Amino acid sequence: MSTGTLLAIVIPAVIVLALIVWGLALFMRRRRLRERFGPEYERTVQEADSQLAAERELSERAKRHDELDIKPLPDGARDRFARNWDGVQQEFVDRPEDAVHDADRLVTSLMQARGYPTEGFEQQMKDLSVEHGRTLEHYRTAHEIDMLSAGHQATTEQLRSAMVHYRALFDELLSDGGQSRHAPA
Repeated sequence: MSTGTLLAIVIPAVIVLALIVWGLALFMRRRRLRERFGPEYERTVQEADSQLAAERELSERAKRHDELDIKPLPDGARDRFARNWDGVQQEFVDRPEDAVHDADRLVTSLMQARGYPTEGFEQQMKDLSVEHGRTLEHYRTAHEIDMLSAGHQATTEQLRSAMVHYRALFDELLSDGGQSRHAPA
C-alpha cells in the first residue's frame, strides 16, 4: 500500500475520531451543566443567543461560584436565623408588606452570612444558580412580589405567596449551612 493511500485512509479516520471525541466531550459537559443547574439550565438556554453561549455563561457562573468562600453556618447563627424567620412569619399577620420586605432582607442576610456576595439581585441570582438552581424560581417570584409590594400593588394572597417562596430558598440555604463544598483550609 502506498503512502498516499495510507494517508487517505488514516487522515479521515483521525478526523472522524476527533469529531467523535469532541461530540462526546460536548455531550458530557452539557449533561454536567444540566445536572448542576437544574431548571436554571433551560432558562439560561432560552434567554441566550445560542446553547453554546448559555453553556459558556453557566460555566462562568460555576467558576465564579467555586472561587467564593461559601461556608457553613455555626449552630448559633443557624438557630438565630431560624428564630428571625419565625419572627418574620409572625409579623405577617399584622403587617404583611413589612413581613415580605423583612423576609427579603433576611434571605439576603443569610446569603451574606454563608459567603455569597449580595451586590445586586441579578448577581445574587447568578451566584445562587450554581447550587440552588432548583429553588431559584422561588426567589425570583418572591422578589417580583416584593417589588410590587414596594408600590403597594401586591394583594394579600401575593404577599402570602411571596413568603412561601422566600421560605423555600431560606430553608435550603439554612439546611446547607451545616455543610460546605470546600475542604477546610
